[in-house]
Amino acid sequence: MPSFMNTASVRETERNGLGSSGRRSTPTVSVIVPTYNRAHLLGRALASVARQTYRDFEVIVVDDGSTDETAEVVKEFASLDIRYIRHENNRGEAAARNTGVLAAKGEFIAFLDSDDEWLSEKLQKQMEVFKHQSPEVGIVYSDMCEIDRNGRRRLWRSPTFMPEDGFFYRKALDYQVYGIGIGSSVVRRSCFEKVGLFDERLSYYVDFDFFIRLSKEYCFYHLREPLMNYYVTEDSFRWVTAAHIGSREVILEKYLEDIKESARTLSLHYWKMGRFLCIHNEVGRARPYLLKAIRAYPLNCKAWTFLMVSVSFPGGHAFRFINRLKKRRKLSGGGAPGDSRGTGL
Repeated sequence: MPSFMNTASVRETERNGLGSSGRRSTPTVSVIVPTYNRAHLLGRALASVARQTYRDFEVIVVDDGSTDETAEVVKEFASLDIRYIRHENNRGEAAARNTGVLAAKGEFIAFLDSDDEWLSEKLQKQMEVFKHQSPEVGIVYSDMCEIDRNGRRRLWRSPTFMPEDGFFYRKALDYQVYGIGIGSSVVRRSCFEKVGLFDERLSYYVDFDFFIRLSKEYCFYHLREPLMNYYVTEDSFRWVTAAHIGSREVILEKYLEDIKESARTLSLHYWKMGRFLCIHNEVGRARPYLLKAIRAYPLNCKAWTFLMVSVSFPGGHAFRFINRLKKRRKLSGGGAPGDSRGTGL
């Protein structure tokens, strides 16, 4: 994981419309928009930033090696005085966000994926919360509205953690921070100095890993209203099973000594890996993880169920049906959605 003080190998272009916004040279909030080959969607995201009622911010677009018209789209938003930073090669979600964090001038950092959009009062409401909280509150996040490819909207209720909950590292290890959207969040810049940047070894679960580390040192604040639109795009379903399992294994290795303190938590991590492989029709690879989950905690009924189904119905159809039911229930009743987000740029 890179140090906060590392410098990135990037190229920053001249500012688009330098000085045209009239903002202070040291803004309070740095808005970081990482993107890769999403010129057709980037304009929507940037337009939502331009509509913010809170105005004390800078905008940094980190182009992670795009080969489309991304730079041209950025030029269309001269009023935002965008700092456009380009990676010469595609380096991934975590690296793009880290480049933005290292370049940021603001005391607070907000992230917006280039296929999503904010509601106009998002920053205003979150900065108002920070104004009345102690420095121990490191992050303010909100619920989201999920919009599928057919335009259907569903409320995505983020898990609730408040300052009175204190530090909740054990719960975070138990996947209870999974479902907080980084795009719905504003984070103190000092948090990155204390817990580190995003882990560039991870292809998936970049936010989850960061929130685990954050929960050990800072309090969270949940605004219980949707302040952003999260769009389900084709990219949301481009899962690479090897990279997915590899990312989960990195997380398990990083926190293994703490995870092993709870047999149920260790079992949960193994079951999550087995479940993913089952759903993606790799039942043979899934069984060792399911068996590890059962050995760690023999009362893990979900692991037993998936193991028995994998023997009785070796195809992936039964598991995908189970996962669809689970996702529908969580989206309507609260909690994290299914594993469908993708890289999130």
